[in-house]
Amino acid sequence: MTTPRHPSPAGRSEHPQPADTSPAITRAFALLSRRWNGLILMALAKGPADFAQIRERVPRISDRMLARRLQELTEIDLIARDVRPGLPSQTRYALSPHGKAFLIPLAILFFWAEDHLPASGSSASDQPAGPHH
Repeated sequence: MTTPRHPSPAGRSEHPQPADTSPAITRAFALLSRRWNGLILMALAKGPADFAQIRERVPRISDRMLARRLQELTEIDLIARDVRPGLPSQTRYALSPHGKAFLIPLAILFFWAEDHLPASGSSASDQPAGPHH
């Protein structure tokens, strides 16, 4: 028998709270609902990069939006920013340990979307059934 990760108080279910009562899931969806965040994190999953490299990995994002999102993701400790002195100075971005941990649910979401969300311009019924069906 496995021990639950978070012991539940007596009389409560072992299952997570419904989304409307869980502050944790609300924060997670708020993070993912901000345009570009998931794509920036996936871009940095390929390895540390400077601003121009991230912009290449995330097509169609503006410089201003990329700068804003990098700052936000750094402030919540999903991205680590490394500024190396010199002329000119070099700034590199990488996933922090929290950012690397976030790749697990992000990858699961990616695979789910590949299997269950139709590509632009097609319906779900046009998509082949995934290997799980």
